[in-house]
Amino acid sequence: MSAALAPDIEGDAPLAIDVRGMTKRFGQKTVVDNVTLQVRQGEIVGFLGPNGSGKTTTIRMICGLLTADEGSGTVLGFDVIEDSLRIKNLVGYMTQKFSFYEDLSIAENLTFVARLYQLKPPGRHVDETLEALGLTSRRNQLAGTLSGGWKQRLALAACIMHSPKLLLLDEPTAGVDPKARREFWDEIHALAANGLTVLVSTHYMDEAERCHRISYISYGKMIAEGTVDDVVRNSGLVTFVISGPRLERLAPVLSALPGVEQVAPFGTSLHVVGSDLPLLEKSLAPVADKHGVAITRGETSLEDVFIKFMSDSTDNMAQNGAETASGPKTKSGTGARA
Repeated sequence: MSAALAPDIEGDAPLAIDVRGMTKRFGQKTVVDNVTLQVRQGEIVGFLGPNGSGKTTTIRMICGLLTADEGSGTVLGFDVIEDSLRIKNLVGYMTQKFSFYEDLSIAENLTFVARLYQLKPPGRHVDETLEALGLTSRRNQLAGTLSGGWKQRLALAACIMHSPKLLLLDEPTAGVDPKARREFWDEIHALAANGLTVLVSTHYMDEAERCHRISYISYGKMIAEGTVDDVVRNSGLVTFVISGPRLERLAPVLSALPGVEQVAPFGTSLHVVGSDLPLLEKSLAPVADKHGVAITRGETSLEDVFIKFMSDSTDNMAQNGAETASGPKTKSGTGARA
């Protein structure tokens, strides 16, 4: 599959991430299975897949929090296995869950982070970061009292304070309102324009479309890579839009037709998706007259493609059994999520 870069990123730009055959097992379960991933400097790559697909585990192997059982490669020019400590110091990692001290203020949290990275003087770095992220007016507000959007901004501020070369974002905007999400992505693109490389996992299709490229992982295996247009085009799916009365009763009828793989309501219409165009056209041909609806050719969405990927994949949890109650451990001893 094509992996076209954004127009402003040269094809020979150095690879910030170049890992091959990465595999991670927890007990009898293979969470990440022979994953290869390449991201060029200055790219924003969306990392997508269903819950439990191995996104978080892959990200943690890339930043050195987990050691791969198999595989090799480099991150920012350093060996992903042997140089994990050096990689950690050059990476900003924003976790799924807000992980800062809620009983400390924004400024106190950032001061703590500045001292962890031995930034001197810490006060100057905190002030500059607060200004850059629009947090100065809230510097004394307790982190626990912040809304989801402001917590997200604090987490991003902590991630970029030490001027990392690579930013790893693990579902950073879950539960955040649309305005805050848009502002967050505006900031991410501004950072990338200055050379920062970003790998971001997300379940939001509009966020995936903001990325230069996307990589889709399903139950531990890399399924597809490329631009959004690449992935949609190479999926082989075709979509028809059905509009008319009483569509809620028509949906189960359509689902039973040969060639129909998905039926989804979109407002006052139904989207019917399949991969065999002749069979789909044949099945839908009598529907218009029989049910008094209009059928037109539509545009396949990224969501349609991802649902197909999920339907075609086998859950590795079902194959290998559940994790132990204590869960897998990272190097620091905290529980790891797939």
